[in-house]
Amino acid sequence: MFANTKVASNDLTAYETNKFILMKKVYSAPDPDRETKLQAFDRLLTIMDELRENCPWDKKQTLESLRHLTIEEMYELSDAILEGNLTEIKKELGDLMLHLVFYSRIAAELKAFDVTDVLHSICDKLVERHPHIYGDVVANDEETVKANWEKIKLKAGNKSVLEGVPKALPALVKAMRIQDKARGVGFDWEKKQQVWEKVEEEMLEFKKEFNAESNEAIDQQKAMAEFGDLLFSLVNYARFIHIDPEEALERTNKKFIKRFLYLESEAIKAGKKLGDMTLAEMDVYWERAKSND
Repeated sequence: MFANTKVASNDLTAYETNKFILMKKVYSAPDPDRETKLQAFDRLLTIMDELRENCPWDKKQTLESLRHLTIEEMYELSDAILEGNLTEIKKELGDLMLHLVFYSRIAAELKAFDVTDVLHSICDKLVERHPHIYGDVVANDEETVKANWEKIKLKAGNKSVLEGVPKALPALVKAMRIQDKARGVGFDWEKKQQVWEKVEEEMLEFKKEFNAESNEAIDQQKAMAEFGDLLFSLVNYARFIHIDPEEALERTNKKFIKRFLYLESEAIKAGKKLGDMTLAEMDVYWERAKSND
């Protein structure tokens, strides 16, 4: 069942061309609860079948109708993670697992694939893209693993390392993924100082286009282009210092919302309406809100 197939670190062809990957023996700690977990997954599959065949709402759903609901569930999971709420994370993971099983059930009805195909597909991909675990490729650090991953994808038929970046990703997340993919094939700055110099360069170019020191009319398209370059360079620097810009911005969003809700609440207690207050009056409550962070 297992074979010691010799694969050089710069030649992963055997793993892309062989449909049935020959693996070396890999050991992992035994899972005493594996049977219980399998029973739980079997229960979910059974309930999915029962709902699909008997519930009017579930019977009506399609791949397309579930799409926006899945996106919503992903954002709810993201919120739970940022809030560090493990109880909510458990609930949202359950919702997502239901969706994955639901899609697989619908696809099975279309005679396209079923949940078995889905699970084997991801298992095959994981084995294929981890030759340092299941083969003889040497990779002792994260960067080597990621570089090998991108090489395998290119040899598997991808025309560009950027093909794996979904077109529908939010722009901030997409910028991070694009830069990370480029880094995987060596296209990146060597030092973070160089990246920061690029941020400063883009800031000056944006300031020039935006006419920050005067009220003259600006070229909106040029200013937008420069602002995009500035954001891209900031995302790049964040990546260099291991900060997720999407998470950082969302945490700031949540902080602003918390402070603003406090401002509204305190204004109501004082019998005031925000629309009737001066900025200086609102700033008093804002500073109090900041002290409560």
